[in-house]
Amino acid sequence: MLRTLIKPDTPSPKVNKLILAPMEGVIDPLMRKILCTINHYDLCITEFIRVVDSLVPKVIYRRICPELQHGCLSGNDTPLRIQLLGQEPKWMAENAVRAIELGSHGIDVNFGCPAKAVNKSKGGAILLDDPEKVYQILLAIRKSISNEQTLSAKIRLGFNDTYLFDEVVSAIESSGANELTIHARTKLNGYNPPAYWEYINRAVSTSNIQINANGEIWNSADAFKCIDVSNTKNLMLGRGALSLPNIANTIKYNDEEMSWSDLKGLLLVYSDLELNGDKSFYFSSRLKQWLKYLKLQYPQAEQLFQSIKRLKNKDEILHFVHTIN
Repeated sequence: MLRTLIKPDTPSPKVNKLILAPMEGVIDPLMRKILCTINHYDLCITEFIRVVDSLVPKVIYRRICPELQHGCLSGNDTPLRIQLLGQEPKWMAENAVRAIELGSHGIDVNFGCPAKAVNKSKGGAILLDDPEKVYQILLAIRKSISNEQTLSAKIRLGFNDTYLFDEVVSAIESSGANELTIHARTKLNGYNPPAYWEYINRAVSTSNIQINANGEIWNSADAFKCIDVSNTKNLMLGRGALSLPNIANTIKYNDEEMSWSDLKGLLLVYSDLELNGDKSFYFSSRLKQWLKYLKLQYPQAEQLFQSIKRLKNKDEILHFVHTIN
């Protein structure tokens, strides 16, 4: 049974909001449920819905975000915001309206995806080379949805360099967007450390919208260093949330980092939910995928990964999950 680890303690005054990041093909509805249940996130962003030149069918929205059937809430009643990715203002606006009508808690727009296929089709991070298009997309959405609905965007520092960073930030604020998450690396930087949090500080000092910092936050020490350097108390957690599952509560409530014993129990819960879900065929690959992140923090996860990396039989895999110490 999945149980909450949240304590009723007073949150740390050092942090304001913690957001669970979208990670395409990784933080899916099941992973969202698990991470949101054992932490206190203020918001979770879904994997992106690709918008081309039409209104995306409702079935696609419900496939990406099945939580729409239940108030668009994940574990611990964490609100979900649907993320859209596309380059045509008209269709982005129409799909934003649809997402809101279906129940999304605001709209997030992806200007940070580094995938070659996405960038080749003029979506994601490539748009950072065109601040005017970024502005037009967000302006079209802002005009189409209620002012009561939050419009947010996620960017990197740029595509190949940071030359247009300030202009992109200005375009986003001018469009009427309410929030901006900055992954403090360019597309060219990929996910290689370090993250250049000082650029986020620059945006905070010149903007009046909420700025969320993202990148290279692996534990609470990283989080508080990021807060100091970036000058924002709002953080988005991605890979760090997968490698240290209760990272949000270590930041917000000063909880101890999850022990291997507790994590092993969580892996068994995850395995049970995955095997009884509609994607049970992918159980082996999904568990191994998560272990690749967990082994960054837990040596036992590396041992478990090495033991099962060539296995596909679920019973054999579960045997190792039960017995690894």
